[in-house]
Amino acid sequence: MRRFLIILLLSLIPSALMAQEFTTDSLSLADAVDSTLVGKDVLSVIKASGTSRVNQSAAMASALSRYISANASSSKPGYRIRVYYDSQQSSRGVSDAIAKSISNDYPDVRVYRTYENPNFKVTVGDFRTKDEALKVFTELKAIYPGAFLIRDNINYPN
Repeated sequence: MRRFLIILLLSLIPSALMAQEFTTDSLSLADAVDSTLVGKDVLSVIKASGTSRVNQSAAMASALSRYISANASSSKPGYRIRVYYDSQQSSRGVSDAIAKSISNDYPDVRVYRTYENPNFKVTVGDFRTKDEALKVFTELKAIYPGAFLIRDNINYPN
């Protein structure tokens, strides 16, 4: 009998949760979650939207600003896209041309050109999740068939 009551209660919980409606008045959840806001003063973004009013002391604003600037140089685990990796004599020029081309085509995405003896490498992006990286990866894979995803320590987004 006790087992029956537990099963009955557990079966009612999901239906009770689904009956609740989660809405926001002026901002949808998809608009509120944006990884490009990481490392920025979110309160100033809310103030700029004009839909909300934020009362914040000057001491709190300066503390948040100091925190953001202190963590700007820290790296976090994430993903990048390796589009070029070679050690031929012409690799220096080719890697430079590829890096410039990607920078022009994708101005919002960081491009890193590095040399690790004996290879020149071009990697793209600072993606926190694999899903974010896959959005750009599918476009780059069409242009650079040898491109692949790598796990790397990424820079804190600006």
